[in-house]
Amino acid sequence: MSDSILGRLRGPVDLKGLSEAQLAQLATEIRETIITTVATTGGHLGSSLGVVEIAIALHRLLDSPRDRIVWDTGHQAYAHKLLTGRLERFGTLRQINGIGGFPRRSESEHDVFDGGHAGTGLSIAEGLASARDIRHGSERIAVVVGDAALMTGLSLEALNDIGHRQTPMLIVLNDNEMSISATVGAFSTYLSKIKLSGAWQSSKHAWDGVVRRIPVVGPSALMWSQRLRRSVVNLASPGQLFEDLGITYIGVIPGHDIHALLQTFGRVFELKGPTIVHVRTQKGRGYKPAEKDQVSFHGAALPPMELVPATAATEGGNGSSAAAVGAAPAAATSAKAIRPGSHHGAGSNGDALSPPTPVSAGKKPPSYTSVFVSELIELARHDDRIVAITAGMPTGTGLSKFQAVFPDRFHDVGIAEQHAVTMASGMAITGLRPVVALYSTFLQRAFDQTVHDVCQNDLPVLLAVDRAGLVGEDGTSHQGMFTIPAQRQLPYLVLASPKDEQELRSLVHTAFAQEHPFALHYPRDPGFGLADAPPIEIPVGKGEVLRTGDDILFVGFGPIVARSVEVADALALDGWSVGIVNARFAKPLDRELILEQARGKRLVVTFEESVVTGGFGSAVLEAVEEARLTDAALRETSVRILGIPGDRFVDHGAVGDLRRMLRLDAAGLEEQVRGAISTLALEPAHRAAPVVAARAV
Repeated sequence: MSDSILGRLRGPVDLKGLSEAQLAQLATEIRETIITTVATTGGHLGSSLGVVEIAIALHRLLDSPRDRIVWDTGHQAYAHKLLTGRLERFGTLRQINGIGGFPRRSESEHDVFDGGHAGTGLSIAEGLASARDIRHGSERIAVVVGDAALMTGLSLEALNDIGHRQTPMLIVLNDNEMSISATVGAFSTYLSKIKLSGAWQSSKHAWDGVVRRIPVVGPSALMWSQRLRRSVVNLASPGQLFEDLGITYIGVIPGHDIHALLQTFGRVFELKGPTIVHVRTQKGRGYKPAEKDQVSFHGAALPPMELVPATAATEGGNGSSAAAVGAAPAAATSAKAIRPGSHHGAGSNGDALSPPTPVSAGKKPPSYTSVFVSELIELARHDDRIVAITAGMPTGTGLSKFQAVFPDRFHDVGIAEQHAVTMASGMAITGLRPVVALYSTFLQRAFDQTVHDVCQNDLPVLLAVDRAGLVGEDGTSHQGMFTIPAQRQLPYLVLASPKDEQELRSLVHTAFAQEHPFALHYPRDPGFGLADAPPIEIPVGKGEVLRTGDDILFVGFGPIVARSVEVADALALDGWSVGIVNARFAKPLDRELILEQARGKRLVVTFEESVVTGGFGSAVLEAVEEARLTDAALRETSVRILGIPGDRFVDHGAVGDLRRMLRLDAAGLEEQVRGAISTLALEPAHRAAPVVAARAV
């Protein structure tokens, strides 16, 4: 890559000396790099491919990091990373100690803030611009926001304030008409009505001429005709919404035309006040499978992909900018494309336009998400009160399968988690049994709605907390590590997590068999491949004893229970008798069962894949501490809480690597338990006699 334009860039300042033809070639090279890298590391392919020209144009015109470019959500910032000196490390994308999948201030001075959630960009940008104005600075502020993120409540609140204060800044509306799943709601429909029909455009001048020639009343009739037409245009154009808010609207600009972007952005920076430039882009631009299947190629977990020679991939191409679909001949000779449907290195040269196909070899057990949705569908067949809600994530949460069976009982509210939870409360008031499926990290955004609307009213809303625990490569903004401590403090809310996928099915039944708010946490992981067993209703707040023991008690919450069993087995080889309790519920906690099993033991160890401060382990500790005041059998009992440390965020990397790093894999958990044993100077009550080899006679 050293002889390429991208390979020679030291930073965005080098863009100033490139011609527009060279910038177009640079766009091709950036797409090639993103595609070949993401084929190995995974990542948000479609969104990043769609904004390459936007990133080039902004960095060509602005002086980053003095000028600020804010990337709302952040998963569209791969081109930005490549333009700001991270080419050599880009191959480490989303790996331990590698390049993050979202902007990270610790990674580059060009990254304005640590993003990850949609809808935050406008507020961040306004804060930057307001601070600039307070200190009479001159730096320019630009924010790139997607069409789906623009309809979040936080974005609308920011737009209102930006228009009111007339804060000078550039808002680039990246409109690809496709968010994580098809954007929904009246606002998105409003955005899509950009231009009047061709017939309207071609006929309006002829009509004006006819009206003007009407004797006597012609001029007046023309005035009223033009006013009527402006009213129709305003009704059909999204620009009027922004104009009414006090924000100058310009659009629609073709998002893959570098010349048009440079001309438009350059003029906008000469204007006073806030301006929004509506740019139409194509998600997955330059890679045909991503262009055709924008849902699958949006997320970080992509369909199977394989690198193949560009000449094989470009047959039948349509002249798009990247070599993967027919780039300029100079680039096509060395470029590689990615074709879905097979493993890396298979060597096939089939049609790159073929749709993604599942990997057939090494099939994993169904994920917890899949098991949850399958059980939900079965219950909904017999209970028409069950409705399902998500916030722009029907595919990720699995609820698209529910939608296919019960389209009238499914609601996707777009990226509006707050609205999803409050709408569920209203449904529950009427007697429905709503299920709100959200990723743990995104449920954080609806904390007040969970407190005020669901719990205060004690409504039977099922919060399906997907991606609980370590999520992996998406890093600090996406780890599901904070929800348990947040929810454990809320009145009426039941907080549960299964030890395996079959217990998950039972807990789904349990949730609908009771009448209180219920938060069911489950991880992104695949299950253990257990044989199907009939689900049962578990009494709320009741754990189970998996193993009795005399020396130490393990108490686990969630699938980490399986790792605690491995640790107990390892300790048993040294003579330790370890009891194991599967708590199932962090709230209400089965205090009676846990205290009964803890009596007389010097050490109780809790296991959870959540932040330890205020979480499940804290609940066990509180129970033991309260009981030991009156129970002499617990006076000498110490509690060791194992989980995610609460003094730092967890960065990106494969889940297995993160568990090893945090000592939450079986080996790391065993090491921590042995450390507690050593600190307390404990010995097994009945240590097995050492095995002595027989002496030959």
